[in-house]
Amino acid sequence: MLKINTQSEWITRANEVLPAGGFGNFDPGIIIARGDGSHVWDEDGNEYIDYLVGSGPMLLGHGHPEVMEAVLQQLPKGMTFFANNARGIELAEAILDAVPCCEQVRFVASGGEADMYAIRLARAYTGRTKILKFEGGYHGMSAEAQMSLAPSRRVNFPQAVPDSGGIPDSVAEQMLIAPFNDLEAVAALLTEHDDIAAIMVEPLQRIIVPLPGYLQGLRDLCDRHNVLLIFDEIVTGFRLAYGGAQEKYGVTPDICTLGKIIGGGFPLAALGASADIMKHFDKAQVGAEGWLMQLGTLSGNPVASAAGLKTMEVLRRDGVYDQLRATGLALQQMQVDALTSAGIAHQICGDETLFDIFFTEAACRDYRSATHDEPQRNVIYNEKLRDHGVFKSPGKLYPSLAITQADLDQTRDAVEKAVQAICLN
Repeated sequence: MLKINTQSEWITRANEVLPAGGFGNFDPGIIIARGDGSHVWDEDGNEYIDYLVGSGPMLLGHGHPEVMEAVLQQLPKGMTFFANNARGIELAEAILDAVPCCEQVRFVASGGEADMYAIRLARAYTGRTKILKFEGGYHGMSAEAQMSLAPSRRVNFPQAVPDSGGIPDSVAEQMLIAPFNDLEAVAALLTEHDDIAAIMVEPLQRIIVPLPGYLQGLRDLCDRHNVLLIFDEIVTGFRLAYGGAQEKYGVTPDICTLGKIIGGGFPLAALGASADIMKHFDKAQVGAEGWLMQLGTLSGNPVASAAGLKTMEVLRRDGVYDQLRATGLALQQMQVDALTSAGIAHQICGDETLFDIFFTEAACRDYRSATHDEPQRNVIYNEKLRDHGVFKSPGKLYPSLAITQADLDQTRDAVEKAVQAICLN
């Protein structure tokens, strides 16, 4: 096979074999060759500080030596079995020790799968069909999740807008959409509809912070109406705190989904709940009609489990989350300082462990308000950051534990240059 040496050649080749030239994830205009610690390199050898971190899993950075050692110890013992294995059982035990709502877990290979099964589990347990979710909330790629994630048109709540082709109209009829951070809207929907199985929410919706008392308000409403509360903690689990959003915000859902960090960079996710709810995965307990069939070739994969176990062990060490938050705060402050000095309106939106900037003076409290007054400023800003060695998504910045002071110094220089570019346009 002809050796490919340049990024442009790889992009050409990708366009011949991949729809839209990519995997459907990040910008297909960059081809990553490798990662090490807090840095990644593209196929042209350009080096970047990595604030994308694989969309969240690489909280410890790339190639963490202890995680690598755990994986290398497991590989000769077997890569996958489609059967129970000790590493997967140990990982389940570690998750139960960390996450308040989990008495049992079931493993899958991706966060989207976990979210899909969480919805199905809620319906099986309650015998109801409708799901209430929030506009702008991301819960994977199932038909239900692809309702009002990023609607191209604004409609009146609670109407659902499909974000994808190939979804039957009947799916929208089973979904109710509400604005995030609006308890009155949720209360009204729960009063009007008696067939809601669950409320599904990202406790930190993308990067939008819940208002004080909001998550507890959802918990109270669910209890009052006998509705299940699902926390999608694919992103927030083991990032906001070791016990995730449940620990940070002090609110316990009925069901939660986990992913990204628990696989240590390998494909692994899970959903968890009380043993009473999780019994629907056990046909012997609930019978054929109440049983949730769930299987997956890579569910509980031992290599991913070994990586996740070691990652979680590192995260339990003293001072780890203090370090992560200090890094995030430094990244926030350097951007606030540069943008304020330049007189550019902006809002930091998110948590120290996961955030980004909106170029607006308005508070960002839901999907419709979390927007840029001048979207082109965000385009320029992110393009210039990448030009100066900062690798991040256009709408999210993930600090990692691998970030060094030298990385922060370089990022500060890149931020100042990106702000200058905005001023010149």
